[in-house]
Amino acid sequence: MISNRFKLNSVLMTILAASSGQLNAQTQEGAETEVINVKGIRSSLSKATSIKRDSFGVVDAISAEDIGKFPDTNLAESLQRITGVSIDRSNNEGNQVTVRGFGPSFNLVTLNNRQMPNSSALEDAGIDRSFNFKEIAAETVSSVEVYKTGKANVSSGGIGATINIKTARPFDRPGFNAHASVKAVMDTSVDDGTGNKVTPEISGSISNTFLDEKLGLLVSASHSKRDSHTDRIGTQNGWSRNFPSFADGSSPDTSAINTDNNPTAETWKVPTVDLDNSDTERERQNAQLVLQYALTDSLIATADYTMSRFDEKTNMNRMSFWFDNVQSGTADVNGTIINPSRANDELNFWAWQYAFKTENDSYGLNLEWLATDTLKFELDMHDSTSHSNPGALPAERLANLANIKLPDGSGVDIAADFTGDTPSVTYDDSALSGGAYELSNIRADLYQERGYEIENNIQQIQLNGSWENAGSDGLRAINFGIAHTGYKVDTTKITSANFALHPGGMDVSSLDFSLMPGGIGFEHIPKYSAIEFIDLVKEQDLFIDANIDLNGIEEETLAYYISVDFESEFNDMDFKANVGMRYENTDVSSYTVANPVTGFNWISDLEMSKIFAEEATSNELTGDYKYYLPNMDFSLSIRPELVARLSYSTTISRSDIGAMFPSTALNNHFSTGPFRASQGNPNLLPYESRNLDLSLEWYYSDTSYMSVGHFRKQVDNFIATDQEEKIIEGPNGPLTNPSVNPRGNCPEGTTSEPVEACTSQPGDPAIVWEVTTPQNLDATEVDGWEFNIQHMFGDSGFGTIANYTLVQSSDEYEVFNLNNDFALTGLSDSANLVGFYEQDNYSVRIAYNWRDKFLLAGGTEPTFTEAYEQIDISANYDINETVSVFVDGINITGENARRHGRFANQLIDLEKYGARYNVGVRAKF
Repeated sequence: MISNRFKLNSVLMTILAASSGQLNAQTQEGAETEVINVKGIRSSLSKATSIKRDSFGVVDAISAEDIGKFPDTNLAESLQRITGVSIDRSNNEGNQVTVRGFGPSFNLVTLNNRQMPNSSALEDAGIDRSFNFKEIAAETVSSVEVYKTGKANVSSGGIGATINIKTARPFDRPGFNAHASVKAVMDTSVDDGTGNKVTPEISGSISNTFLDEKLGLLVSASHSKRDSHTDRIGTQNGWSRNFPSFADGSSPDTSAINTDNNPTAETWKVPTVDLDNSDTERERQNAQLVLQYALTDSLIATADYTMSRFDEKTNMNRMSFWFDNVQSGTADVNGTIINPSRANDELNFWAWQYAFKTENDSYGLNLEWLATDTLKFELDMHDSTSHSNPGALPAERLANLANIKLPDGSGVDIAADFTGDTPSVTYDDSALSGGAYELSNIRADLYQERGYEIENNIQQIQLNGSWENAGSDGLRAINFGIAHTGYKVDTTKITSANFALHPGGMDVSSLDFSLMPGGIGFEHIPKYSAIEFIDLVKEQDLFIDANIDLNGIEEETLAYYISVDFESEFNDMDFKANVGMRYENTDVSSYTVANPVTGFNWISDLEMSKIFAEEATSNELTGDYKYYLPNMDFSLSIRPELVARLSYSTTISRSDIGAMFPSTALNNHFSTGPFRASQGNPNLLPYESRNLDLSLEWYYSDTSYMSVGHFRKQVDNFIATDQEEKIIEGPNGPLTNPSVNPRGNCPEGTTSEPVEACTSQPGDPAIVWEVTTPQNLDATEVDGWEFNIQHMFGDSGFGTIANYTLVQSSDEYEVFNLNNDFALTGLSDSANLVGFYEQDNYSVRIAYNWRDKFLLAGGTEPTFTEAYEQIDISANYDINETVSVFVDGINITGENARRHGRFANQLIDLEKYGARYNVGVRAKF
């Protein structure tokens, strides 16, 4: 295993030793600090424009309008205003970003140029490297820079972009500075009695410099609380050609299928129809402490601590039913079974609780040393950790109640209609005296607990140097550096379940159970607590001890870089160039510790629970890779206000963590099939992208410009799913299926008290699994155009920003192709239109954002997110130079989010949100 402590390479030690003797020998004569007071929308845009114009390569930026006043209430919501940047949303709030068609895992997010860790807790969230922007309050951020082209001095990891979040330093604004903000958050989605429609957000910072501005101290903190409500109509487990199957002797009506598109008359079915009611409470704290000290006129030390705490809890109830198989149904023109039905089944009454915490802590030390008038060094070190679900508590708890079946086997007849945008259900519960919602006709069915505890630690040391050749034509600077990054992830996966509570006759008479009004054909939605249900399970000795899987990975990366800056003239036109090379060497070690599955316990018509070995086994694998990452950036000022750019770079993005564990997960094992498993691959190589950028930018005033850019990315080592059918070996031989040749009264027994005859035996047929493994199988090419205009209408106070991004790839998902081995997720066009008015002591802004349909998840069956648009507004009034009041409106038209499978009527999720408003007061001193 790789040590998680800093390891200084001998080259770095040599550089430090050579420079240490001169630390106090050099001084900076007559140093002057230019202070830029950022205030208002116009000043913010002017600063961002300057960053874009003066940079090497393609860089976009967003700057705070004032201390503690970022343009949007959420960093992701602000980033989506940048050309080429789009976002996904969680609970109607900006969550993660996609840049130029490359999703969150393809973008590296840094905090003050430091790589930041990430952790998650929910099983369906996976384990990736993607930073979650909703964990950082926008009020603590001074600017965000988006590097769309690769740079030798920038840490690797971003194929789409590297996004650097910058926070304030006391030396940025000498003297005393303070701000405070108090706002009321009003979420219109919240129902009376289920949460607080109005919740608080408080933030503030204070900084000062002392000892003739040689010592600086900054303290900032924020606290926010938000309650929200979501209504969902959807399905579970996805649309499939295999599950649910058609019952024996049944076949669908396929006469309407267009065999030109679907020559084999394939049909798609889905096992459930769901109606959900969710209430979420979210609490977030951020704080930062920064201490700066000028040890000499040429040496500045900065020590900082950054903290965030994120706590989210969701209580959800669901009305649903499951098609274990389909007895009748008709296919539409594409092959979707639009009216599945099944007799003598049941309704399901679900309760869910999602509850998890994330703790992020970062400690850093930075030394800036001006060795001579032309030579400077910067040494930066940090130790940062993201820890989700400390204590290894389940992040997700769920329970299900279901209808009884009568002794003759009769129950509830169920049916669904998928002909419209929203499905509807019908059911016949006349066989049950009093109907399906009568408490005497409802029994306990199952519970599950699952989730992750993840601890992600990054320890990084970077030494950067720069030699400047000021005043001369040609070579202007040589930049060089070395960095060591230790990246470590340890995960604990928690799983506990009992799918056979009904044979044991669990008593739920004391459960606090009631009914709420329903919809889409369901008369009611249940209301009860999953936690209370599981407490009853424990009281009645039906709880199964949690199975614990341990997985982890360590990466140690040593990087060197050098780049040179040139400035000259070509035919009386200013010419600038930056040419660099970055070399990286990464060693990888991954491990798995788990109790392997020895067989299965057939406990109900559908469910087969896993039987685990008593002893855990471990597996460890190692790997390594090396990369040379060149970059070339050229810019030519055709006229003083007209700049042309050409950039080429090679960048990499490392694979998601969850794909690199050596473990095998048995994902689906119903008695009727399908049997699906997935296996990790620790030897996955990073994605490698060769990037070309061309742009033309016209800066016709300090704050107004137009630009058009073309980009092309050729990506190798793209990960696709390799699927094969094979038998999986357990500790005692192949895993076998006890349901193929039933014995005795099987299925019977429970998870905790199995009946031997109903468990896997050596003579049973071996299960043939569909095993998917991530592999570096594919290459793809993405190209697109970015159009942007930012215009101020003179001194009128009016201004506008409009941009459009067009992205395309040859590897797009073809819905009528049944062999889609690979398609690029997240690829979509996007557009923004912002208008504002700012004059004297008030400002008003309205912002429109649109993102086209995109592939959210590929594989055998896809998930598409449909086109989404949102309108946000904000207004600010300065009462005086100290105090201002403001109001923000987010998603003021209450747009909904919708996802579907191959075809539009294969609904997966329709989530209904409400508008959100902030009203507050801000003060600065």
